[in-house]
Amino acid sequence: MNTIKSFWMGWGSLCLAGAGAYYFAKKSINADRTARLEESRRKKQMVDSLEYSSNVPSKPLSASTMGGSANGNGHPARTDTAGSPSQEASSDPAPTRHAPATEGQQVLEKSKYESSTPYRSPKGDRFS
Repeated sequence: MNTIKSFWMGWGSLCLAGAGAYYFAKKSINADRTARLEESRRKKQMVDSLEYSSNVPSKPLSASTMGGSANGNGHPARTDTAGSPSQEASSDPAPTRHAPATEGQQVLEKSKYESSTPYRSPKGDRFS
């Protein structure tokens, strides 16, 4: 049968075990965090050193010294925009609206994605 002494002994040992587990888990987690932080700092420093290394020329070279318009493999530079959506969007062949002529038109103009008439919800009984 449980006595007061054994009851408190059980709860005390449970709390002591929980506190010990918390302490060692926290210690392990903090060690893991510092290791990850050091690893990320080391990677960032390596990338920065590669990006800003001393082998980059201090002044820009002209196109003639770089080999004309060749891109390094002997072929001329690519001028089409087939694989680049950001460049394709700037040369839209059929824009839906014209640019506003005056400032008043610019204020009142909506984008090509906005509706010219506002949405109005249907009034009346929706359950019939």
